[in-house]
Amino acid sequence: MAQDHLAASSPLPEHARLSAFAGEWDGEEMVFPSRWTAGGPATSRVVARMDLNGFYLIQDSVQMRDGKQVFATHGIFTFDRDDRTYKLFWYDSLGYTPPSPASGGWVGNTLTLVRGSLRGNARHVYEIINEDSYSLKIQFSPDAEGWADVLTGVYRRIH
Repeated sequence: MAQDHLAASSPLPEHARLSAFAGEWDGEEMVFPSRWTAGGPATSRVVARMDLNGFYLIQDSVQMRDGKQVFATHGIFTFDRDDRTYKLFWYDSLGYTPPSPASGGWVGNTLTLVRGSLRGNARHVYEIINEDSYSLKIQFSPDAEGWADVLTGVYRRIH
């Protein structure tokens, strides 16, 4: 009997694991000097939800510095059942289109995702501290060997 390829599949436990980041969050961040911006403290509001039948975590954030919005992001996280890795499709207000998603996986409570482009390599490291807080470290490397911090932050759930 032929399998119905149009029939909806169900999310896997790996998809559900991303729900740890669902909710509304306030973040305190440190932005490091880079070719994109001067360094300094920032705050972010992050809103994330599980959507599309539980297959995706959709995350939007707005970063503020000195009372002004300076940066915004739209991230789509999922688990790729074909290659058994997590994927992050990342778009931001710098306007670069990523050639491919970041890819990676969990080790303990830490989700690490890496992507490369002609501009270099980016690594996103999300660590669950507890059910009401997580940390994020975004790093850049021209060669995917020596990583430099671009942003670090701690995010607390808004109740």
